[in-house]
Amino acid sequence: MLYIFGGLPGTGKSELSKYLSETIGAVYLRVDTIEQTLKSHGINQIYDEGYKIASSVASDNLKLGQSVVADSTNPVNESRELWRNTATRSSAQFIEIEVICSDLHEHKQRIETRVSDIPDLQLPTWESVYEREYYQWMTERVVVDTAGKTLEQSKHDLMNALGLSVPTKA
Repeated sequence: MLYIFGGLPGTGKSELSKYLSETIGAVYLRVDTIEQTLKSHGINQIYDEGYKIASSVASDNLKLGQSVVADSTNPVNESRELWRNTATRSSAQFIEIEVICSDLHEHKQRIETRVSDIPDLQLPTWESVYEREYYQWMTERVVVDTAGKTLEQSKHDLMNALGLSVPTKA
């Protein structure tokens, strides 16, 4: 199974995709990590290379029977189509998951106070997130709204929406 995450920065997408990956034992691929690694090695003009690299690695793992969690903004139909085609070419199923924060004030606060967990990654400003090219999804997907919720509540919402059991703490 390919779990295709998308959503604007600051919505909780990476936290939820990491959680899902860890919970189900899936391969975790984060486009931000790939793109920052390319930049750290002198490749500064990046268009869709990070997505293409992640897609290739996802395909390798899907063909081995591994589930993959793909964490990326996925702002346009072309990137979403890339992921769907990756699953299809790899004879795997997929599910698209859009993570949103419907409260603009909360979203802005998250953007302005967050700290990167990727060395040297330049985080976006609120203005750049708010003005970012991000097209409405036209395909069936699971939507997780993290506004007004704790991370634990959002994790629970994600697992319920996917029909997966929420792990209990020992």
